[in-house]
Amino acid sequence: MDTGLIDDGARTADWTLRAATPADVEAVAELRAVVLRADLERLGRYDEHHVRQRLRDHFSVDHTRVVLVDGAFAGSIALRPRDGREWLEHFYLAPRLQGRGVGTAVLASELRAADARGATVALQVLQGSPARRLYERHGFTVETEDAIDVFMVRPAGGRVR
Repeated sequence: MDTGLIDDGARTADWTLRAATPADVEAVAELRAVVLRADLERLGRYDEHHVRQRLRDHFSVDHTRVVLVDGAFAGSIALRPRDGREWLEHFYLAPRLQGRGVGTAVLASELRAADARGATVALQVLQGSPARRLYERHGFTVETEDAIDVFMVRPAGGRVR
């Protein structure tokens, strides 16, 4: 289990990652709906049912880890092997924790593990999402994009800016 300590100057938070269980799907689906709502509405793509159902349809306990902060559910992250890459999926963090270094620490931990496996990591992020800056800081570059999505990739051992 990966763990860490975040000190944002206001308070310290302990974070851990644990394997997901089937019981986690609804909490992750609800968090997904909250986290993606503004971006999906801006893009004219928000559907209250679909945003949750898409997560339910693609949730895999084999590849998903749950983020806990101070022992409580705070988010999720998945790395799923596909097409010779590991796809970073379902990386959501509770809004109250965003901007405090937790997402950066979790992502760095997962990328170190992917680097140790020699894995290229790819992801899909919505156009205009502030999350893109986080991914760029961790060495992801744009591979392709369309009106809705930006597809990014990071080779094994990619540099962090």
